[in-house]
Amino acid sequence: MSDLKREQRKNEHVEIAMAQQDASISDFDEMRFVHHSIPNIDVADVNLQSELQDFTMKQPIYINAMTGGSEWTKNINEKLAIIARETGMAMAVGSTHAALRNAKMSSSFSVVRDANPEGMIFSNVGADVPVDKAEEAVKLLDAQALQVHVNSPQELVMPEGNRVFSTWMENLAQIIQRVKVPVIVKEVGFGMSKEMIKALNEIGVRYIDVSGRGGTNFVDIENERREYKDMDYLGQWGQTTVESLLESTAFQQDMNFFASGGVRTPLDAVKCLALGARAVGMSRPFLNQVENNGITATLDYAEQFTDHMKKIMTMLNAQSIDELKQAQIVYGPRLHAWIEQRNLDIK
Repeated sequence: MSDLKREQRKNEHVEIAMAQQDASISDFDEMRFVHHSIPNIDVADVNLQSELQDFTMKQPIYINAMTGGSEWTKNINEKLAIIARETGMAMAVGSTHAALRNAKMSSSFSVVRDANPEGMIFSNVGADVPVDKAEEAVKLLDAQALQVHVNSPQELVMPEGNRVFSTWMENLAQIIQRVKVPVIVKEVGFGMSKEMIKALNEIGVRYIDVSGRGGTNFVDIENERREYKDMDYLGQWGQTTVESLLESTAFQQDMNFFASGGVRTPLDAVKCLALGARAVGMSRPFLNQVENNGITATLDYAEQFTDHMKKIMTMLNAQSIDELKQAQIVYGPRLHAWIEQRNLDIK
């Protein structure tokens, strides 16, 4: 594929993603916290800092992978990096493959480090990238972690997508052994199963972003790019974010889980943390805010979001993310059926 076509594809991804809406029916609505009337803590007692095995995140919300690889997305990345700098949030860039193939595109990613010299930045590559290129992606951004995205449904619907997946697991194992920063295996909106989590754990993965169905839908994005738009029937493929976190329960003592995909509100984010996520990624909400309303309004949105999270945690009597795991949750019939049929021990 020519560099021009790659740049066009990056722009198409962002344009279509911005036009999408979150799922009208969400598994977050199938979860209810049990309310106890009088908390014994104050809002000022709540600490949102997230402690992980290899680093500490000042905020449990991070700007998740979206953009880079074109002039337009360079501009978006710069604005998002300013948001990350001013809020103390971590930020992940989109796939750096464009920069690894063409040095002219490097600045569309490195602008993030330029705008946020001291911030926590995650670089991003695909599961098929050669190990030396994965190392190069980390160096490009002086990144604190490397997201390796796994996106087989997207690739299969993408007209020019990958059709070879049998080498991905072995390549992932090599990346984990060689790359000097934590590696986060990241789904792109199709969720994770307990079987997949177990297999990743066995090759040394310690960080997973379950990225479930419900937010940006890459099957729909790639189907829009198909001549006949003939694969729309796969639009509901995969596990939701809530289902994926439930699938992860047995591995949460040994691994670090991030949640993303369809997080709409501070309550959704708190539910993710209560289900065992250590941090919550959001893409389209930040993208739409910064493109439609500008940097100042996006900073206000981010501040309000985390302030509301503190208020919800106060109602749940949770001073920390760890204490949220003690919150009592009642599941609706759809999630209850998933828990039973998948034989998940969520206690």
